[in-house]
Amino acid sequence: MPLNPQAGNMYSFVTHTWNPIRGLCRHDCGYCYMKRHPQKALHFVEKEMRTDLGKGNFIFVGSSTDVFADDVPAEWITRVLGHCRNYPGNTYLFQSKNPKRFGEFIKEYPPDAVFATTLETNRENDLASAPSRLSRTIWMQNEWMKRKMITIEPIMDFDVHDLMLMVIRIWPEFVNIGADSNKMLSLPEPSAVKVKQLIAALQKTAIKTIEKNNLSRILEGGTNVGK
Repeated sequence: MPLNPQAGNMYSFVTHTWNPIRGLCRHDCGYCYMKRHPQKALHFVEKEMRTDLGKGNFIFVGSSTDVFADDVPAEWITRVLGHCRNYPGNTYLFQSKNPKRFGEFIKEYPPDAVFATTLETNRENDLASAPSRLSRTIWMQNEWMKRKMITIEPIMDFDVHDLMLMVIRIWPEFVNIGADSNKMLSLPEPSAVKVKQLIAALQKTAIKTIEKNNLSRILEGGTNVGK
């Protein structure tokens, strides 16, 4: 089977996505783009084990559901990681709002793995059933993860100092920042001033910042929320 080239509002650095585990995600994030599509129960797609992952690709593994959610069987994850190891010439992105579970498979990841979590804000809210953002921050500090990423997307109103502290505690290789493209909810968005302050603070560190095109809606004054 061929790989799926990245499309839509995907990270610019990702070349392909691979989704051998699909279906309803228990985190049920209100803003998730997958809510636009009918979702089956969580399931393993056996035919994906025949996918040629190629070489020289940057593959987002599990872009359609959280592969490391607590209800995903460990044997499924082990099979997925084993298939990735069969194609060591790629970089693999493993992103989860349950990074605690990354540690269950320390010896099973392919050589070039990037571990990521989402910190849409430093504040807690009821827009998802995922582990708290503080919990995500704590578990992402594990030093065995050699490459780390934080995605602040969809960015929600935040406190600059507190969010920066969370980022620095993790000390990722890079931070992705993006806005809500789907506008499925009226999210509490920050002002352009706050976002610019965050970007400026990040640029003073050695952490690379990647701004998505959809962030321009906020930066150009598309919202006055969160002054």
